[in-house]
Amino acid sequence: MDDLEVREQVGRVEALLEQVEGFANPAERETVDELVAALLDLYGEGLSRLVGRVPDQTALGEDELVSHLMLIHGIHPEPVEVRVREALAEVRPYLESHGGDVELLAVAEDGVRVRMQGNCNGCPSSSLTLKLAIEEAIHKHAPEIDRIEAEEPAPEPAGPALIQLAPLTPDDRLNCPAGGA
Repeated sequence: MDDLEVREQVGRVEALLEQVEGFANPAERETVDELVAALLDLYGEGLSRLVGRVPDQTALGEDELVSHLMLIHGIHPEPVEVRVREALAEVRPYLESHGGDVELLAVAEDGVRVRMQGNCNGCPSSSLTLKLAIEEAIHKHAPEIDRIEAEEPAPEPAGPALIQLAPLTPDDRLNCPAGGA
């Protein structure tokens, strides 16, 4: 089954679950919910046993479907911060090609905070474009992340103010509180 077929199957499962939610009889809904939970537990245990026998478990995370299944069952071999950093590394060339970058500030159980840097000169939607690219990459690598807070780049500090100095006149020197010094 290729990735497109997998996505279609996921859609089919979601549609069937919506149908179950529409069942008028609460006992039927409860029976189906119990069946789904029992299957998830059983398949999760089987997946956990398989993952435990694979020498390079991180390679399993490279397959989108397997990665999602491991997340559902709490057995993903890569911590969320590692996966977020991989996501940012993956999107960084795109960001740099548009004059931007991203800095990871914090990773929590359900959220990530990043600081966007730079922008694409002359492109009014560049900030939004870069933010969407960052969010897409993070959700691909760490779908359990619910919140992504992207801080805008700090404004460039203004240089020192320039003051036009003119030579003092004799009258200015007389009116100076320091005595014309």
